[in-house]
Amino acid sequence: MEPSRSALPGDVSTRSPDRPLLAVLRGERRDPPPVWLMRQAGRYLPEYRALRADKGGFLALCYDPESAAEVTLQPIRRFGFDGAILFSDILVIPHAMGQALTFGPGEGPRLAPPLMDSALEALEAVPQRLQPIYETVRRVAASLPPETSFLGFAGAPWTVATYMVAGEGSKDHAEARALAYRDPAAFGAIIGAIESATIDYLSRQIEAGVHAVQIFDSWAGSLAPAEFERWVIAPTARIVAALKARHPDTPIIAFPKGAGGRLAAYAREVGAHAIGLDETVDPAWADSVLPPDLPVQGNLDPLVLLAGGAALAEGVTRVRRAFADRPHVFNLGHGIGQFTPIEHVEQLLTLVRTTA
Repeated sequence: MEPSRSALPGDVSTRSPDRPLLAVLRGERRDPPPVWLMRQAGRYLPEYRALRADKGGFLALCYDPESAAEVTLQPIRRFGFDGAILFSDILVIPHAMGQALTFGPGEGPRLAPPLMDSALEALEAVPQRLQPIYETVRRVAASLPPETSFLGFAGAPWTVATYMVAGEGSKDHAEARALAYRDPAAFGAIIGAIESATIDYLSRQIEAGVHAVQIFDSWAGSLAPAEFERWVIAPTARIVAALKARHPDTPIIAFPKGAGGRLAAYAREVGAHAIGLDETVDPAWADSVLPPDLPVQGNLDPLVLLAGGAALAEGVTRVRRAFADRPHVFNLGHGIGQFTPIEHVEQLLTLVRTTA
């Protein structure tokens, strides 16, 4: 009996689609490198601004699967990035843990009660708040081009804790840092609770259809060395280990913004499949201190993208040359700015895909 047509050796119908971004995260070098941008789905896009105005606010968008899926897909349709990143926010975790979350017009997020004034035990978890996000993942996964990798994400415990403790963002994260010194047991309980919720949250994203996940530690650079080891490296390493055990085939990107000279120790001890680099890191130095086979992501300054022109061309060349001999995902060192011109993003993509 002849095998079915779909089972014939070498048939394209039996092959997994070629996803360059996913291949690089698994250790393969590609030239040109795949590219996506942090915050690529957001306020610099007119189609995003129109949808947000129609829905009435940021949080409403995050929890509306149809709208959040549309926002996730907008930059893929416009630019053809190699990766789509889930449209959501890192603060949905404290919201699901029981804090009230609001985004007022023209101001940052507010969480209540702030944990510098209230005990963690007073919070009543509301895990169903995350259900719309898993539905968003399913919708996007069903709609992406086959060559496009789909990234989920969460905030790292330290960064999320800074908001939970203060009830809002802050410049130096003094409230969280002080609590960690004053009562490390209480702060450790907050970190542990975030860690547990994050493992489940990322695992559910993977089960719903993302191909890889990124852990954002946006405020990692505000800690002293010993505290960095305790509150940045150790919790992130536990999350990575748990996800590897549950989902051994899913790449994990860890992004410790501001790690600086602690970058090599972070990469070694956290054990992520790839490391994201912020714009303050010299790419040539990073290439010299990180394991040669470790995939890296980054690290163009978002302000160079805002400037465009010759500065952008020089920046792209510098990053690409630094990482020419290792697996590299081209990205910014942090999120794309709100006022970045569309044509500069188009210039960036042309440069990345043509510059040696």
